[in-house]
Amino acid sequence: MPRSEARVATERPHRYAKQLAAHLGRKVESSWDEETGRGALTFKAGSATLAAEPGALLLAVEGEAEDLDRLEDVVGRHLVRFGTKDELVAEWHRDNGTPGSVQRNQAEDAEGGVTAG
Repeated sequence: MPRSEARVATERPHRYAKQLAAHLGRKVESSWDEETGRGALTFKAGSATLAAEPGALLLAVEGEAEDLDRLEDVVGRHLVRFGTKDELVAEWHRDNGTPGSVQRNQAEDAEGGVTAG
């Protein structure tokens, strides 16, 4: 199954992963294990894994090729919204070598001319 990954630099990966799993868990099946720093989300169109590492939150989504954009967007957009103060950026890389999407704080668009690509 096609896969896309993002490494989001942050000094608080556990906090953001736990928050993301709890928030999205209202609509989809989710899990978060504080001890291992690992979690999972199950969507109708695919799945996501969360892994807290020192200095980064590692994200991965898997689904059919036509669903990767949406999976990247849902996971990345919510994470970036939670991490507005930390200016989190989720830049996805697909296993077939093609670039994925990028989610970043939309306020940067107006201030710095950066787009959310």
